[in-house]
Amino acid sequence: MPKMGPGPGGPGGRGVPEKAKDFKKTLKELMSYLKNYKMALFFVAIFAIGSTIFTIIGPKILGNITTEIFNGLMKKISNSGGMDFAYIEKTSLLLVILYVISSLFSGIQSVIMSSISNDISYKLRNRLSEKINKIPMKYFDSKTHGEVLSIVTNDIDTLSQCLNQSITTIITGIATIIGVLIMMISINIPMTIVTLLIIPFCMLILNQVIKKSQKYFTLQQEYLGHINGHVEEVYGGHDIVKAFNGEDKAIDTFQNINQTLYQSAWKSQFLSTAMHPIMQFVGNLGYVVVSILGGYMVIKDRIEVGEIQSFTQYVRTFTQQINQLSQVMSNIQSAVAASERVFEFLNIEEEISAPKQALSIKNLQGNIEFSHVNFGYTPNKTIINNFSAKIKDGQKVAIVGPTGAGKTTIVKLLMRFYELNGGKILIDGKDMTKFDRHAIRSLFGMVLQETWLFNGTIKDNVRYGKLDATDLEVKEACQTASVDHFIKTLPDGYDMVLNEEADNVSGGQKQLLTIARVILANPKILILDEATSSVDTRTEILIQKAMDKLMQGRTSFIIAHRLSTIKNADLILVMNEGDIIEQGNHEELLKKNGFYANLYNSQFQHEEAN
Repeated sequence: MPKMGPGPGGPGGRGVPEKAKDFKKTLKELMSYLKNYKMALFFVAIFAIGSTIFTIIGPKILGNITTEIFNGLMKKISNSGGMDFAYIEKTSLLLVILYVISSLFSGIQSVIMSSISNDISYKLRNRLSEKINKIPMKYFDSKTHGEVLSIVTNDIDTLSQCLNQSITTIITGIATIIGVLIMMISINIPMTIVTLLIIPFCMLILNQVIKKSQKYFTLQQEYLGHINGHVEEVYGGHDIVKAFNGEDKAIDTFQNINQTLYQSAWKSQFLSTAMHPIMQFVGNLGYVVVSILGGYMVIKDRIEVGEIQSFTQYVRTFTQQINQLSQVMSNIQSAVAASERVFEFLNIEEEISAPKQALSIKNLQGNIEFSHVNFGYTPNKTIINNFSAKIKDGQKVAIVGPTGAGKTTIVKLLMRFYELNGGKILIDGKDMTKFDRHAIRSLFGMVLQETWLFNGTIKDNVRYGKLDATDLEVKEACQTASVDHFIKTLPDGYDMVLNEEADNVSGGQKQLLTIARVILANPKILILDEATSSVDTRTEILIQKAMDKLMQGRTSFIIAHRLSTIKNADLILVMNEGDIIEQGNHEELLKKNGFYANLYNSQFQHEEAN
């Protein structure tokens, strides 16, 4: 019999299971995955039933042995004979063989079921991995990283464990209950009826305990999420917490959440663990009734002593299976709820990668036009209003404006991370939506405010911009980005491994490495979103020179708060509240003495003051 692992809300799955919104629909979809394993599941059922049959026969044979021993003793006492040791030996050997076969069958079906559950988990994880790259960016705006991560990890694990444990438990449980009932009826019908009358009483107690514990399990899960979120938040920003002496506040917040979690967990676990002794007590009452009734029937010569032993074992097995099946149902509900989240994620509408007859990106020059563009992250709030601008091939375009003006949003629309609410973006006079989305993105090279480096060597991180680049090309890109000298000072040079958070290099060095990555990619269009925001003035000058060389002959978009860095831009787009309010080069905009001039002069005066 496979053992049940910890279920939701406590050991043994006695907690209140999480329920799916549409149980039948999700279960049907889950069954569609299992259809591909019909033959394997058939053998699982055969071996599970076979194992159960051999197990069920055991108590009957053991009862016969007990009866023979009892009768032999009675004969010995009355000097009318003795025990039939040959029969006891032969029957005992048969019993051992049956139990060995049962264990073998159980082991085989467990191996097959493990293979099925792992294969389904493997395929679902692959599908989720592929799906993540096809889902529109707007989905991730409404979900936290933890929620998406939970689907890929926790929900898949819950489903895998349920498939591995629950299916065989259901098969063996149902087979055992049917087989045990048959054996109990074959021994004695009145005692079987008494046993069956205990079941409704057990179910009534079980239902009452679940009802009382439900609210506490719900509260426990809620505050478990709160405490995880708080720990993640404080740990992720521990330097800020320390800088503002926020340790005491963080501890107080944690203790308040933890206290509520403790209270709800204690009450839920108390009710959960109380269920077992209560059920055990009820079961023991059943054994007492069966023993008294059985003893009376032995006196009346209506049943053998060994049959009482067999019947008692069957009663114990029967109640255990009822209890296990109730636990399995809880696990199945949680697994279906987890499956529902997985299937909902897999069924999210994907972004359209390319139209049926996508235009080729070959020979595109890089002329870009924004024509009456309207966009908002949510339907009821437009942040880009009737945006229009024309950028010629090879121009260096700066986008400036106060925080929240829509500068970074313009860049995201260029990369087709989001679909427009209205208007068009044209490349060389052709609507961007007529091209393959991935092909369009291959034209761009981006350096953002937030650097992204993965766990791997410096060489691999830079080569991410061009996977087939040689070591020499990687080095040349780093030299152009003025980061080669720094890399040479490291113990392992280009082979130094950056850790998961890349906190073994400074923020400025991270930015230099991401710039080197873009340089290596050699894109037609550059996007620099505060590309030099994390470096010192000296390094900024070096990078600026390297960028000037790189931007020659390429259409370039530069988002910058420091206006002194974009004086030599061919075109400056001044944005405020989603609109272009001014455009021209640096000198032209200063002569207008408008928004840009005020912005520039205020920065200049601030820098002079410092």
